[in-house]
Amino acid sequence: MKIRLLLVLTFMAAVASPLRAQQHRTALFVGNSYTAVNNLPQMVADVAASMGDELSFRSNTPGGCTFQQHCTNQSMQLINQGAWDVVVLQEQSQLPSFPQNQVEQEVFPFARRLVDSAYAANPCVEPMFYMTWGRKNGDAGNAPSFPVLGTYEGMDSMLCLRYTYMADVNDASLCPVGRVWRTLRQQHPQIELYQSDESHPSVAGTYAAACAFYVMLFHRDPMLITYDGGLAVEVAETIRSVVYEVVYNHLSQWQRPKPMADFTFDSVSTTVIRFTSRATHAAYTHWSFGDGDTLTTTDMVLTHNYPDSGSYQVMQTAWRHCMSDTAIQSVLIRRATPVAAPTIDDATLSLFPNPANDGVEVSFPSGFLSDGTVNVDLIAADGRRISTTTATTNRIRIDLSGLPTQWGVIRVVTSSECYSKKIVKQ
Repeated sequence: MKIRLLLVLTFMAAVASPLRAQQHRTALFVGNSYTAVNNLPQMVADVAASMGDELSFRSNTPGGCTFQQHCTNQSMQLINQGAWDVVVLQEQSQLPSFPQNQVEQEVFPFARRLVDSAYAANPCVEPMFYMTWGRKNGDAGNAPSFPVLGTYEGMDSMLCLRYTYMADVNDASLCPVGRVWRTLRQQHPQIELYQSDESHPSVAGTYAAACAFYVMLFHRDPMLITYDGGLAVEVAETIRSVVYEVVYNHLSQWQRPKPMADFTFDSVSTTVIRFTSRATHAAYTHWSFGDGDTLTTTDMVLTHNYPDSGSYQVMQTAWRHCMSDTAIQSVLIRRATPVAAPTIDDATLSLFPNPANDGVEVSFPSGFLSDGTVNVDLIAADGRRISTTTATTNRIRIDLSGLPTQWGVIRVVTSSECYSKKIVKQ
């Protein structure tokens, strides 16, 4: 009976917890003591392991180290190995909150250098800035010269602003640990996120960062995490719920933009189609025109000449940093026999004005209407019928905006006769 019961329980567990594909990612953590305290990278790996995923990591986190210093120390050597799925970048805890002119000189150029080096070593890498938090009661030492730093809220807001900017301008993702901390402070002030120095993270503070990084690295639901980091169960659950609210529920907001494929097309002639790319966040696009021809380009507008009539499946793929998106549309080609310009205008029809701009008034004898259905066609010079209008009076207006050629033919067709006259489009 024991064996039978075990089999039943095992089956039930398998049904309740469907198998997920294990993910393995590699990450380099570049930072300082905010990353090193409580060994944040290892805690992220422990969180991942509890979910059946695996994180392999290296880190270089000397105390107080700045982006400028990382540009000349071991971090650059590690970045240049190019072996990372993600490179995490954490600046010295105060610098990004300082006045704009100082940040522009001491932070932004070195953030760009680190990201550019990561992309140069591996075009598929994901640079990710680590948004840290304001000190518990602000930065009292620097508040006299920059008063906004005198409170937690002021310092934290400056850090959020600067890290968001760095992620945006460097085509990088952003792990919003500072936003998670802020929500925890507002909604669950009983959870102590700081050590006694009111700066570095407690175990709870590091756990909040670890859960946020897990979501950003693996895109998994943090509510399913079973690793509690040594915290009380209810504390860990509360932190995970805030990470769900701030990070997972708005994941696309924190990720670097993904390319989106999109295009429109119109006819230049019977067989020549003009394609206009509307792709966003794309470094380049690859086109497959459906007739065997392909093209990789950065051009936004291009034309293609189709050899035969038929329906062609056109595929555009937008690429950026090894990410891609595809859009597919059908293009119908109908070869037509071009028409000759009428040499003698039929006096039965009246066109006004002629030449015309966007429209022309067509008049014909009222007796035509007694002959049954009367259709008025607009024909392009290459033989294509652009429009057909059924006349209910002997004077109608025809829209010329869709006429792609400099001249065309207005044709009035009754049940027994056909009359035509050349129309010139200005």
